[in-house]
Amino acid sequence: MTTILKKPSTFYEVFTRKPDADKINTHYCPGCGHGKLHKLIAEAIEDLGIQDRVIIINPVGCSVFLYYYFDTGHIQVAHGRAPAVATGIKRVHPHSIVISYQGDGDLAAIGGNEILHAANRGEHITVFFVNNAIYGMTGGQMAPTTLPGMKTTTTPRGRDIHNEGYPLRMAELIATLDAPVYVERVALTDAKNMAKARKAVRKAIQIQVEGKGFAFVEALSTCPTGWGMNPPDAEKWINEVMTKYFPLGVFKDISDKVEPVKFEKKILTAEDIKKAIGVNGSEVTQVKKYQRNTIAEKYKNPKIKIAGFGGQGILLLGLVLAQAGMLEEYHVSWLPSYGPEMRGGTANCHVNISESEIASPLVSIPTVLIVMNRPSLEKFEGTVKPGGVIFYDNSLIDIEPSRKDVEVVAVPATKIADDLGSTKVANMVMIGAYIGYTGILTKESIFDALDIMVKRKEFNELNRKAVEAGMEFVV
Repeated sequence: MTTILKKPSTFYEVFTRKPDADKINTHYCPGCGHGKLHKLIAEAIEDLGIQDRVIIINPVGCSVFLYYYFDTGHIQVAHGRAPAVATGIKRVHPHSIVISYQGDGDLAAIGGNEILHAANRGEHITVFFVNNAIYGMTGGQMAPTTLPGMKTTTTPRGRDIHNEGYPLRMAELIATLDAPVYVERVALTDAKNMAKARKAVRKAIQIQVEGKGFAFVEALSTCPTGWGMNPPDAEKWINEVMTKYFPLGVFKDISDKVEPVKFEKKILTAEDIKKAIGVNGSEVTQVKKYQRNTIAEKYKNPKIKIAGFGGQGILLLGLVLAQAGMLEEYHVSWLPSYGPEMRGGTANCHVNISESEIASPLVSIPTVLIVMNRPSLEKFEGTVKPGGVIFYDNSLIDIEPSRKDVEVVAVPATKIADDLGSTKVANMVMIGAYIGYTGILTKESIFDALDIMVKRKEFNELNRKAVEAGMEFVV
């Protein structure tokens, strides 16, 4: 009888997402424990028959490129934020199997608050925590789990408990909480420990499949490169040294006492929604309908970048455009981007107004650029898509755009605002110039958006005059 060993179907046959020439092997250093844990998780997913339901959360760290290898759903997230994102995904898609795969720098340091609260709420997710006692990806710095006396690039004389404190024992910490169902620490070393790790991985996922709650598996893993050891010595160090501070075993298991939670999708009627928000039919007013302008094809579905100094109302300019677009039943997005300087510093925002769903709120190649200071023109002019439009405040910007493959509209927005009585409404002048030139939105929807977005209503009479002045200028 011949036994043929092969990769689980959960793995891609060829790692085409991996950017280098080698599409067969993983990117991990020789001896790294990540590959071992990947194998255990992949086998469990295949054996449980849940591959089409799995969504893996990939945060910052050595695990960030996990999507190279697993043929499942993936979401890549900011450092430490995997439990928060996993919570949202599981609640929106309760029948999915959500796995948060995190390292010690990610989970125990910047994400320490996230993991404790997710565990304390008993979120129905499975967390795999790779503890190699070091920041492996970014240069071998001290991690929250670095052992006392252990040398790293940031503790060259060894971790001093009187200076850096004690390592965090995450499994023990989480096991003290009431909500977690299952907490275990394993080691990715010899055959005996790998067998225990395989069992723990499967149980942690099975608990979620059965709808029983939060499961957490901490895996002690080698980092031969960061530790300055060869792989056999690194595994030996885990067994002989690391396990003394991080003992292996089950710290909590109440899975046989927990009743499964049955998730049911709720479909609410209009009457259900009215009741939930405390209104009756007579209190619900008819939604106002807006007659859209006829727009030239080249001005439809704009990707807008708006930039200027902090204090010029750049973000409000974008918010009003997005709100007006929403009132006219477009798909819209608004994304702010500003530095720490506040007033006098730079600020910009990204706005999409689209007839179809928006894939990303980020505007890297704008079709419309609205700039209100010279640094913004110099920084973003080159990013505008050929055939796009640049609106700039030539009251403040003493140079002209150099591009010959775009339309250029000079608007003395600050001067017009001054003539109206307040420099502060220069941003409203730019809105008027933009909608007057392109027809993308109506004056009516802009005025209604102002009533929604501007809290101090006494300012809106002047805001409306500024919008009208901008429109008149470009006619």
